Amino acid sequence: MPEEQPYYGKHGEPRKYDPTFKGPIYNRGCTDIVCCIFFIICILGYVAVGILAWSQGDPRKVIYPTDSRGQFCGQAGTPLETKPLLFYFNIMKCASPMVLLEFQCPTTQMCVEKCPDKFMTLLKAYANKEDFKYYKNFCKEGLEGLTVTQILSSGLCPAMLTPSKPFTRRCFPALDQKKGGEITVGNNSKFDDGEGNIRDAKDLVAGVKNATVVIEARQVVMKIFEDYTQSWYWILIGLVIAMLISLLFIVLLRFLAGIMVWVMIVMVILVIGYGIFHCSMEYVSLKSEAGSNVTLKDLGFQTDFSVYLHIRQTWLAFIIILAIVEVVIILLLIFLRNRILIAIALIKEASRAIGYVMSALFYPLFTFALLSIVIAYWAVTAVFLSTSNQPIYKVFNDTACDHSRKICEPANFSTSSMKAECPDSKCLFAFYGGETVYHKYLIGLQFYNVFLFFWCANFVTALGQMTLAGAFASYYWALVKPDDMPAFPIFSSLGRSLRYHTGSLAFGSLILSIIQIIRVLLEYIDHKLQGTQNKCTKFLLCCLKCCFWCLEKFIKFINRNAYIMVAIYGKNFCTSAKDAFFLLMRNMIRVAVLDKVTDFLLFLGKLLIVGLVGIFAFFFFSGRVKAFENTAPNLHYYWVPILTVVVGSYLIAHGFFSVYAMCVDTLFLCFLEDLERNDGSAERPYLMSDRLLKVLNKKNKPEPAE
Repeated sequence: MPEEQPYYGKHGEPRKYDPTFKGPIYNRGCTDIVCCIFFIICILGYVAVGILAWSQGDPRKVIYPTDSRGQFCGQAGTPLETKPLLFYFNIMKCASPMVLLEFQCPTTQMCVEKCPDKFMTLLKAYANKEDFKYYKNFCKEGLEGLTVTQILSSGLCPAMLTPSKPFTRRCFPALDQKKGGEITVGNNSKFDDGEGNIRDAKDLVAGVKNATVVIEARQVVMKIFEDYTQSWYWILIGLVIAMLISLLFIVLLRFLAGIMVWVMIVMVILVIGYGIFHCSMEYVSLKSEAGSNVTLKDLGFQTDFSVYLHIRQTWLAFIIILAIVEVVIILLLIFLRNRILIAIALIKEASRAIGYVMSALFYPLFTFALLSIVIAYWAVTAVFLSTSNQPIYKVFNDTACDHSRKICEPANFSTSSMKAECPDSKCLFAFYGGETVYHKYLIGLQFYNVFLFFWCANFVTALGQMTLAGAFASYYWALVKPDDMPAFPIFSSLGRSLRYHTGSLAFGSLILSIIQIIRVLLEYIDHKLQGTQNKCTKFLLCCLKCCFWCLEKFIKFINRNAYIMVAIYGKNFCTSAKDAFFLLMRNMIRVAVLDKVTDFLLFLGKLLIVGLVGIFAFFFFSGRVKAFENTAPNLHYYWVPILTVVVGSYLIAHGFFSVYAMCVDTLFLCFLEDLERNDGSAERPYLMSDRLLKVLNKKNKPEPAE
């Protein structure tokens, strides 16, 4: 293999030989101090926002539904503890367009112990002592001595009761749909509205916001929840198997990297080939089955996803997708076979490095713990901020009134001028809001919470990258391994990163966070403008979203390599980013091919692990293997645990392979530096392994004889 000459030109000069350089600099100073101070101030401000939100917020507003008096249904330690459900006096009023503006149904709402389970009108119930006793459960107090007319005019009771079921702690009419499409409630298509009118059950649909769709969605969610309760321990077993396979794969890579890579490639091809064969058999077997030739377009969306597996077009789509993937993988292997040999050498060297730094495999657990803290703090703060408003009451009425939708006070509303001018009006809870300075800037606090979430999450990720880079760089530049390495490379690198380079980590993560928050704002604007027909605006938004997506990927690439240079040389972020960028540009051919081929091979490793565990999960949960028929749980949707195991397996494999990827990237930059600093002479020997020297067609010259 001919020796490749790095390109210099406008991308700077190669590194000069430095006899004092022996790996990551230990005598270093603090970098990007201004950004470090700014980050600390922002963190203190974030803590202050959290304390302010926790002092003002009330998460009960999210947990419990609120009645017309602003009281929480089902709250422990209150008179409403035994009444966890919210009941609407007239659910049909929720179909009013004002609901979209006020976010509150303009009818009396009260907390009840259970939803009504029978049809009943106040007029009929009043004539029967037992029925009226039941009816009182859905009325306010103070009914003694009042007639039906007085009760209705005072708004103490609903005019009728309809059979209802609880959903999200609220009582909605128990709507159903017969085969002919007829809407029923309580098995009746008609009902008495309590005012002498016989109405169709479909009149209730708008009031509960397309309740038929809600019922179907609720049934699907409940079935999925039941499937999880039946299969959770088998899901855990599948995830443990994925973790063990990942560990075994990494251990084997250390000793059999070359063989494992080729075996992995062959197995991925065979797995995809088996998938094509299995889908083809299913496609052929459905040829004689009635109704299997229906197209997916004609079938439409079905809540029972197993229906799609009885359609030939579904399996044909699987065959086409898998065949395309198979062809792409084979073509890449043919054209990049020489570069794969170099990638194998990098993986072998990475395997040796991880063998000396085994604690690096478990560092993702520390990163995961820190990210969990960041996510939990953001979520709790967001909940408290969103629930820190005060209850606002407004005037609701059925007839014309000058005070309609004006703010009122329920404590003295009955004696107020509003009530005198509008006798049929009610002062009901409308929403949570406020007019104080705190409430005016609440949206700003929410934005600050989201931005600091991105910044802290990116900071934690950057800390992990720099820590791993410092540990693996100490391995590469050690002349005698492991004697010249620190006793605890991970802890040593973590300490240096936090002590000297918090500012650099904050600087890089700040740039990335600004781009991410801009992408969030673009998605928000796009969501708000979905109803518009302005093609120019849609095109502009699409271009902006694409540009910022590409910019985010580029910044992540620059940051990752900048952190490696910071870990090695201890310089500030900008200098390290510039040095890393120019170093990569001077070796752009190796960057474009070797590094990406390595990433591709590691991706195939993830695909292999996910494929093996996914196939095992499919045959186990689907019951298609007789050995598992009596062991597998009975499920509504067997794809629920399968999908959970597949996604979980990918995340587990990604956690282990991310360490490998960081190791390969670090070693890649190190041996590029090694190539520029040294020439293989006795005075300037290469520090890379003999395996890499052989692959790169380089060698160290022996010392001259005296």
